[in-house]
Amino acid sequence: MAFDVQKIREDFPILQRKVNGYPLVYLDNAATTQKPQVVIDSIVDYYSNYNANIHRGVHSLSQEATDAFESARQKIQKHFNAKNPYEIIFTSGTTHGINMIASGFSGFIGKEDEIIVSAMEHHSNIVPWQMLCEKTGATLKVLPMNKEGVLLLSEYDKLLSEKTKLVFVNHISNALGTINPIEEIIFKAHKKGAAVLIDGAQACAHIIPDLQKLDVDFYVTSAHKMCGPTGIGMLYGKEKWLNKFPPYQGGGEMIKEVTFKKTTYADLPHKFEAGTPNIVGGIAFGVAVDYLNSVGFEAIKTYEEDLLNFATHKLLEIEGLKIFGTSTEKTSVISFNIKGIHAYDIGTIVDKLGIAVRTGHHCAQPIMDFYNIPGTVRASFAFYNTKEEVIKLVEAVEKAKMMLS
Repeated sequence: MAFDVQKIREDFPILQRKVNGYPLVYLDNAATTQKPQVVIDSIVDYYSNYNANIHRGVHSLSQEATDAFESARQKIQKHFNAKNPYEIIFTSGTTHGINMIASGFSGFIGKEDEIIVSAMEHHSNIVPWQMLCEKTGATLKVLPMNKEGVLLLSEYDKLLSEKTKLVFVNHISNALGTINPIEEIIFKAHKKGAAVLIDGAQACAHIIPDLQKLDVDFYVTSAHKMCGPTGIGMLYGKEKWLNKFPPYQGGGEMIKEVTFKKTTYADLPHKFEAGTPNIVGGIAFGVAVDYLNSVGFEAIKTYEEDLLNFATHKLLEIEGLKIFGTSTEKTSVISFNIKGIHAYDIGTIVDKLGIAVRTGHHCAQPIMDFYNIPGTVRASFAFYNTKEEVIKLVEAVEKAKMMLS
């Protein structure tokens, strides 16, 4: 079936609106993607027809809600090829998942241990590990990158040792678009006996990670980055690790028995899902996965690669424009600056023309420090964007340059 971007755009109601009198050009997909009508409808359907709490009720609405919620878990398990559905833990998002893992490891890490994080991480994959090191006395080491935005795996080999207990790296950089060689990173860490977490927040709208093939210990992502709602995400963990960890929170649902003398905990995944979860979020997450698969990830990849190449070529025609993140392995993110002009000012002007881009350090301040810049303009593309929108972006940036020079 041919990839018809105009037909796909009809699935997204927000793309029909105007901003400041101009048709919306939404190029902030790395921050959050837009939602197709089927996802929106699934949220309305839940609250309109079978809103009820799950797992504990014997009445019909509760059973319907439980079935829909657990069906979504199974969809997500199969999509990512996790071995078991109970290895999929619903979270509020990637940040929540990372913090759960950091909390789980706090009882297994000591002052002689080392953990490795890459230089191109989002703050959510830096701060929790700094907090863990402060709590345990462990040492945080940084895997460096070069000016192209590529991790230096020769330095990774030097950092790895028998003291390494954990390695953390993003699958795709949110600030640069670099696709990291996670297969090699995981393989080498395992040879040293270290566990690996991959932050997949930026990857899962573009590719399908095969969790069993990767042999990764933990993988986290957020639904809102892949056409699903905010406030819901996924933590995948190998069963052996999840069974070792204590619960992250205490409350209802995560217990087996409670007395004032002792509490025993529920089996996976409920051990890590205290309280009433984001039921409708989980259901809509499953619908979003179905929608992306109906479009087809191979088609998405081919289309987005062409769009990225087109946008890169057109933007580089602007005199004084510099792109940060020039790896040959990257996805549809372009971070750029124009010499002598602040990124915020460019972002403000293009917004007046209906174009949504992101400006600043993108929660990746160490990357900006590496390049000795305060931030960038980031245009991030999805499969519903078009070359016509890229041309509008280029024209708007040229206008901003003319006004600000």
